[in-house]
Amino acid sequence: MLYQISQGTKSFGSQQIFKQLQFEIRGNEKIAVVGPNGSGKTTLLKIISGDIDLDEGVIHRSNQVRLGVLSQTSFADEEISVEATFSEEFAYIHKMQEQLEIMHVALQGEHDEKLLYQYDALLHAFEMAGGYTFDSEMKTVLTKMGFVEADLLRPIKTFSGGQKTRLAFAKLLLSKPDILLLDEPTNHLDISTIEWLEGYLIYYPKAIVFVSHDRYFLDKVANTVVDIDGYKTTRYTGNYSSYLHQKNTNIEKQLSAYNRQQKDIERLEALIEKFRYKRSKAAFAQSKIKYLQRMEKAEKPKGEGRSFAANFISKIRGAKDVLILDQCVIGYDQPLANISMQILRGDKVAVMGDNGTGKSTLLKTIVGQVPLLSGEMMLGHQIEVGYFDQDHAQFSSEKTVLEEIWDDFPDLDKTQVRTVLGRFLFSGDDVFKSVAVCSGGERVRLLLAKLMLKQANLLILDEPTNHLDIPGKEALEAALAGYEGTILFVSHDRYFIEKIATSRLVFEQGSATYYPLNVEQKKSEPTISVKEEQKVERLAQIKQKKDLVKELAKIEKLITESEDKLEGLREKRFEPEYYHDYQKMKDLDDQIDEVHNSIAHLIARWEELQENVEGK
Repeated sequence: MLYQISQGTKSFGSQQIFKQLQFEIRGNEKIAVVGPNGSGKTTLLKIISGDIDLDEGVIHRSNQVRLGVLSQTSFADEEISVEATFSEEFAYIHKMQEQLEIMHVALQGEHDEKLLYQYDALLHAFEMAGGYTFDSEMKTVLTKMGFVEADLLRPIKTFSGGQKTRLAFAKLLLSKPDILLLDEPTNHLDISTIEWLEGYLIYYPKAIVFVSHDRYFLDKVANTVVDIDGYKTTRYTGNYSSYLHQKNTNIEKQLSAYNRQQKDIERLEALIEKFRYKRSKAAFAQSKIKYLQRMEKAEKPKGEGRSFAANFISKIRGAKDVLILDQCVIGYDQPLANISMQILRGDKVAVMGDNGTGKSTLLKTIVGQVPLLSGEMMLGHQIEVGYFDQDHAQFSSEKTVLEEIWDDFPDLDKTQVRTVLGRFLFSGDDVFKSVAVCSGGERVRLLLAKLMLKQANLLILDEPTNHLDIPGKEALEAALAGYEGTILFVSHDRYFIEKIATSRLVFEQGSATYYPLNVEQKKSEPTISVKEEQKVERLAQIKQKKDLVKELAKIEKLITESEDKLEGLREKRFEPEYYHDYQKMKDLDDQIDEVHNSIAHLIARWEELQENVEGK
């Protein structure tokens, strides 16, 4: 056992977070901590890291166990280069290697049991630290975190805040602590980096405890799930999908047991009421009362925590051609990409690519926040845009939640505004809260409420799932899946992309390429440009029409043959061997019904094919 919490209690003021908390880390487990927002996931990580103390309870941790957490990973001297920083930080690995070489030479000359024992122990420590592969691993980790070879010579202070965080993350991974603590490790990473990180963590030789709202990441990395629900934790073996299945099965069993007990209670209460005032049955009634009092009442299991209820609709249908980009060059001082594409009504286009390739810049250009460098961009007739900015720049820090909605939609009365806010989980005095003190998740819900009220027919969404918990993501997916308008969105959430996107625009090496495929298919399918895709699509339509015509001819032949067969069977009804034999007549009628039904199905299929051929 690497780490254990027993009977842990933690509160913040009057808010209870944990009560009789039980938690443990064993061996090289990969533990995902899940639960609704506010349940205590990050608090648990901070208790493990030592940033927060328990109010009550016992923690067992071996002195030899090293903990690693990103918030505690920093750089002592930001004046020196990345290469020098990492060389200093991991100098002990090179020192171990030097000591091993010295000891190896010494062991060649004489047999020394003590020296051999020391050599074996140091060799084991060297291998566990990744000594043989450390230099190549360091370069790989830094490259995958988005750094090029020239960056190794730059001082730490010259990097942006986000780049420093990724450098610290690389340093943390390379230090290989016995327990690696990660809070939302996929935040602000592009998809290719997330996929690399998954592989790295799967084969990480020690324990990991992490919090994430990325469902693919949870499925790939976790082999144990700890669910925080109602001040307590429940441990499940397996990945996230396995956890969901086990939890739902448990809830069904608990609900079944609860309902059975409720029926038993109702039956006993009815008996008590019936006999308690009859002298001859009073003793019987009293025994049932005592039985009920002694009965350990089952709790009704709780379902998943509720999430917001959005319903996106368009007040105007708008043109079929929603957005046309013709040789559009986007960027700021330097061009990022040249794009030509056409978005039609009802398309749901995921904009994908590595960080810095121009995804958000494209969205900002379309909504007019960044000027187009060259080319032509045309919005269709009566196309109204609803924009979700990942930086939430639309908000005024001076306003309350209620004012944010009411100022933008003054035609609504107070009751209507509060009703809308209630659908997005703002109830009671929450509506008078200043936007400035709202959490990231609350700001996202508020912005989605404004988008819903706008009733735009083109939604442009920049990372809309950031700050949403999993139930929130599922609620947004359900709302967007039912939306009949057009969506252009940026997201690093692969599950969200799979659920929503009907096509992808992928930024790669200064150009944008269209994929009518899902994320997994993209890896194995060849790249198809927009123009090539249109040609391929037309050829596919022609081939499909030929296939339909062939099937139509085949169906017509089958209908003719079946009708001939039906006529022959009907004629047999008048033959003596059938109308004198009840069983034979019954069997014949069954055959007639079967052929009749088959003809009906064939005709329905023929009508469907005929309609498809005429529509091609």
